Amino acid sequence: MNTRRPRGGRFPLALRRAAVAWERQRPTWREARPALIAGALKRAQARPSGNWYVLGAARDLAPDRPLGATVAGVEVVAWRGADGGVHAGPGACPHLGAPLGKARVRCGTLVCHWHGLALDGGPFAGWEPFPAYDDGVLVWVRLDRCGGEEPTERPPVPVRPDPARSVAAVWSGVGRCEPEDVVANRLDPWHGAWFHPYSFVDLTVLETGEEEDRLLVDVSFRLAGRVVVPVRARFGAPGPRTVVMEIEDGEGRGSVVETHATPLGADGAGRPRTAVVEAVIATSGRPGFAVARAGAPLVRPLMRAAAGRLWRDDLAYAERRWELRSAGRFPG
Repeated sequence: MNTRRPRGGRFPLALRRAAVAWERQRPTWREARPALIAGALKRAQARPSGNWYVLGAARDLAPDRPLGATVAGVEVVAWRGADGGVHAGPGACPHLGAPLGKARVRCGTLVCHWHGLALDGGPFAGWEPFPAYDDGVLVWVRLDRCGGEEPTERPPVPVRPDPARSVAAVWSGVGRCEPEDVVANRLDPWHGAWFHPYSFVDLTVLETGEEEDRLLVDVSFRLAGRVVVPVRARFGAPGPRTVVMEIEDGEGRGSVVETHATPLGADGAGRPRTAVVEAVIATSGRPGFAVARAGAPLVRPLMRAAAGRLWRDDLAYAERRWELRSAGRFPG
């Protein structure tokens, strides 16, 4: 490494001592073994999800309007009840099939805008609700027919920092690929400094943790010029559609980035579409972090913009992977 790496010290920043040009950095292709990535992906896909899928950010589910989405080809609508809890179910009105994602919410009741049929979240006229869950950052829906697994009462929400001591932001985007392509992208940290040089430098994978599927990485986040923030992060895939990165050392220790891949269904050309929902939950033990929490409404757009910049590249990675797989040309 050519940065001074703090270990809980007073100053979170470091100065790169011997910065090298992008093309002169150490190649990582030998370490990024296709079989290693494929093995980790296969084991992740075998882990249970309880049939839960991420719909989107909890903040996007307003009390006065529903959220309509398609998950694994199933039209879904979700809304908040009078108590603030989440209801979900089929997105077509049981009367004449109106899109309930365009309905209205009045006093916690979903009112169809075609003929006024009202749903309070319970079964009615053949309309059967789906289990739904709000974890404070994300909204989930359980689709047992799609998942085909043993259902669980609650989704497998990863361990997160204390909400009272953290700031959470959620970015969402859609790619022409399948969830496995998104998960494979995240299980390949070796591409970081090569593919995202504007954000990452001096990346080294310390442990591959093939038995536990935990990747330990030293990396520096680029701020400006030679000024960087070095951290140590650990990646893992707790489920078939989720990858979690946790900062173990350095600035932001305890912060978590959750990447969730939700299958949407095929587009008009029959190509798969997948939603990427990435939750960034940032925390810090430094006294100044209280200022960041107080300014959360201003900080969240910056966090979403940073995630979005990375995912513009990573969705291209995932889409390319799917294109090659679908044509039988993927070398991995």
